Amino acid sequence: MTDRRAQLAANLAKVEERIAKACAAAGRDREEVTLIAVTKTYPASDVRLLAGLGVRQVAENRDQDAAPKAAESADLPLVWHFVGQLQTNKVKSVVQYADFVHSVDRGRLVSALSAAAVRAGREIDCLIQVALDAEVGGRGERGGVAPDGVAALADLLAEAEGLRPAGLMTVAPLAGPFAGRPRAAFERLAESAALLRSAHPAATMVSAGMSADLEEAVAAGATHVRIGSAVLGARPRLG
Repeated sequence: MTDRRAQLAANLAKVEERIAKACAAAGRDREEVTLIAVTKTYPASDVRLLAGLGVRQVAENRDQDAAPKAAESADLPLVWHFVGQLQTNKVKSVVQYADFVHSVDRGRLVSALSAAAVRAGREIDCLIQVALDAEVGGRGERGGVAPDGVAALADLLAEAEGLRPAGLMTVAPLAGPFAGRPRAAFERLAESAALLRSAHPAATMVSAGMSADLEEAVAAGATHVRIGSAVLGARPRLG
């Protein structure tokens, strides 16, 4: 076993233990929570090692990193998630490899994704990014739509060819009433998710929680946690 593979295996085991303990504390089955490994800033070789260790769900937040990495890993049985803010000029590339887009937050993006998905002959599962630091009718500092905008966006996704509303995503906010309160933030997301499911029963995903706050997300009902540094290690600074 190479040093890097051993390091990743040890990190995965620690994260798995954290998720299992969080599920037990919340009275949930471990199978209810899916780990997504966020490999940003790390090479395709790490993706290959993770796949060998049983990881099947991987994520990127920048298309310029994701597209070549997905191409290099095309022979692996992976599900790719795009989790970063997405500009409309990147959608043609993103729909070529992403099975899930977690950051849908405006109607213009829905239109662009739909057109690109149709041209690519693909069906893309889309999550609406909810900004819990946004004012009513507004958008968040790190992207996302205020909770009051979820229903309209979900209806647009349901009507858009090549797209499916899959659920909701959030990042614990750095400002506003939920700053420093990840558990409360994720519980607020769960409320929005329940309303979404009442209108779109297949939209069952709740993507919340990262390396620092996965326990709070699991306690609040997250179905997917996006884990980067706890699996791959401290990230080098981007230049």
